[in-house]
Amino acid sequence: MTDKKTDHELTNRKFYRADEEAKFSDAGPKSTPQTEHPAYKLAFRDTDFLMRDELRPVRFQLELLKPEMLLDQAGVGSTMVMYGSARIPAPEKAEELVANAKGDKKKVAESLAAKAKYYQEAYTLAKMVSEKSIIEDGKRQFVVCSGGGPSIMEAANRGASDAGAESVGLNIVLPHEQAPNPYVTPYLSLNFHYFALRKMHFLLRARAVAVFPGGFGTFDEFFELLTLIQTGKMKPIPILLFGKEFWDKVVDLEALADEGTINHDDLNLFHRCETADEAWQYISDFYELDR
Repeated sequence: MTDKKTDHELTNRKFYRADEEAKFSDAGPKSTPQTEHPAYKLAFRDTDFLMRDELRPVRFQLELLKPEMLLDQAGVGSTMVMYGSARIPAPEKAEELVANAKGDKKKVAESLAAKAKYYQEAYTLAKMVSEKSIIEDGKRQFVVCSGGGPSIMEAANRGASDAGAESVGLNIVLPHEQAPNPYVTPYLSLNFHYFALRKMHFLLRARAVAVFPGGFGTFDEFFELLTLIQTGKMKPIPILLFGKEFWDKVVDLEALADEGTINHDDLNLFHRCETADEAWQYISDFYELDR
């Protein structure tokens, strides 16, 4: 039955919502060969249909919309994004990593263990930013956001959690096992199929980005961010590059400028730092915040 009073309100919507239509469908006609066939399913409830190659543009749109709507609903105004390795151990696990390594893997383990200080700096920066609890326009600013995985990503979410703050994790489905770290706020733990959409969501709300030593994924994220700002597709934001020794060893950015393929001024798109205090001072100066 319907409510006649509601039906006759001028401003009341006249079409049923999708969830209401779905209930009507569930309580619909008795089971027959027609109603049991997948063709009869409502399109938006037909998972097999949504997985077809032809529906890729729709899946792109859904993966753009869902995180945006959930973050807006959660009152997230801007984010402090933190990129970095999924392999660097927490300081308390560094010795164990080296002790358990055998043969040729010993040197690699020692190298990763030496970078455990960056786990600590990521944790400290996330905790520091979260404790500021900056609110503007009724929304939370500099909400910590990571890739949701282990290592540097875990340090970011862990720092926010220990500060009593919520944080975002943008995870991605991979062929091997991948799960969110336990410090991500559950209702802000989002999962992606498309790397492109995930990277877009990293930057849509980003007002500062901290980049720690990492691998291909970190390089991809860092260089895309530099490209967007260099080409004017995105306005400048603080980019904090942690680990001078690491970055100078693995990529010679000065050489790019010397070769003329980028301008020397492009090297000012990012700011090198080694500590969370340095990073926050740079962010504060950039936005003229009270430290």
